[in-house]
Amino acid sequence: MKNNVNIQRRKLLKFAGVSVAALATFPGLINAKMMRVGSHASLDFIPDIEISLTGEVKNVSIFKGPKTHVWKVVGKVLKGDKNAITNEESYLAPTIRLHKGQKVRIYLKNELPSSTILHWHGLHVPSKMDGNPMYAIDNGETFVYEFEILNRAGTYWYHAHTHSLTAKHVYSGLAGFFIVSDDEEQALELPRGEFDIPLVIQDRNFDQQNQLQYDGGRMMKMHGFLGQQILVNGTPEFELSVSTRAYRLRLLNGSNSRIYKLAWDDGTPFKVIGTDGGLLERPETLDYITLAPAERREIWVDLSDKKVGSEITLRSLEFSSGGMGMMGGMGGGRGGMGGGQSHAGEDFAVLKVRVSKKTSSRDVLPKRLSTIKALRLADAANPQSPRRITLSMRHMSALLNGRSYKMNDIRKDEIVPVNTLQLMEFDNGYHGMGGGMMGMPHPMHLHGEQFQVVKRQVRNKSGKGYSSVSEGFLDKGWKDTVLVMPGETVTILKPFNGYTGIFMYHCHNLEHEDMGMMRDLLVK
Repeated sequence: MKNNVNIQRRKLLKFAGVSVAALATFPGLINAKMMRVGSHASLDFIPDIEISLTGEVKNVSIFKGPKTHVWKVVGKVLKGDKNAITNEESYLAPTIRLHKGQKVRIYLKNELPSSTILHWHGLHVPSKMDGNPMYAIDNGETFVYEFEILNRAGTYWYHAHTHSLTAKHVYSGLAGFFIVSDDEEQALELPRGEFDIPLVIQDRNFDQQNQLQYDGGRMMKMHGFLGQQILVNGTPEFELSVSTRAYRLRLLNGSNSRIYKLAWDDGTPFKVIGTDGGLLERPETLDYITLAPAERREIWVDLSDKKVGSEITLRSLEFSSGGMGMMGGMGGGRGGMGGGQSHAGEDFAVLKVRVSKKTSSRDVLPKRLSTIKALRLADAANPQSPRRITLSMRHMSALLNGRSYKMNDIRKDEIVPVNTLQLMEFDNGYHGMGGGMMGMPHPMHLHGEQFQVVKRQVRNKSGKGYSSVSEGFLDKGWKDTVLVMPGETVTILKPFNGYTGIFMYHCHNLEHEDMGMMRDLLVK
């Protein structure tokens, strides 16, 4: 009789798509009642891979001396390719690597002293799987994500998205890479394996006992957090040891608020091969890269002509953010550069590349990387009347169209017909703020399908804020986050295909997001 029970149990597991490992980790899954979204594994969803992610309080080594108290995500593959995740030694969440077309089930278990939820930044997933704050789970609870990878190959990421707590949660460690491959990308002879390196740039503050400090004061919230210590992949004074060959570096600005103006110290231009939504059609050459929070750039770095022992340093150059935006300044203190915050981004080192090995590799940068279908204004549902979103700061509030975030507060102009292409514009024209004194840069992010940038309009192109970073913009290809400078309007074409439900749009200055610069769109 016992054997018959086991056979029936295994048949049920096979039908439900729930692995034995998952049931052992989360024994209540099969019997879970359909009481709310994410509380159960679907019987009709058969995943290719199952992953467990658990948010825990950990102590990790960042500096010599006392370990640093962080909130860390620990991962485990329950079913499928064991190489799909890599648990990072730093405070970073695991790096997840999947292929377009794969179906994935992810169990998020919360063992943190706060409610939380994860958002799959840049991925096109069903609204109930997108990490909306309304689905935040409490300590001891588990959220079950199920979705197919629909995105093209690209450098995506995931991070906490709890209402009014996103900045602090991400700052504490709840963020990691989500890298997608596809057949088109794999057919190219781009650097792979150890020569394909994801790099997340973040800024943090630490006390003398190596503990994270996050000041939630009023002015910090208005301008955004600026840390005194730059970390790359969770490591201070990061050095990358390389060989004399080509590398693919995936750059992610994982900072809460800081904008970077990245350049090599020897003046070597960048060969950019990808942005937020994957590979460009062809490489683009830039003298520097302007990288706003949540944006990504993939670059081809050819070191074949370098001598062993030589070094190059990636720096963030000085710039003005315009108005009173302080999203570039570097404060003083432990590991800090400069003696206090300023309106301009200061010059400081981000990471060092040291050539340590001679190799013979005949790497050639492809002249053509991918095929991207350009969205057409003529196909938009509203080609003559863009959906206008005004960005403003007033009375310690960060607003979109004069509204602060509230759950279940979708207005008529926030309802979008499914399977339509929408013309949208972000207007950062100091609305209601008494001119440019309070103008700030806003990196605007839309959940769901990615978009294409149509144009930028600037009221005064000679303005210091715009002109000091504009040559580093790269608006080609697919995007999910776009930097809107003070006095600027950015127009995009955004598809709303496939999925109905609620999808968010917000400023990715996380302090601004937590202040209310976030709204919901209802796709129906």
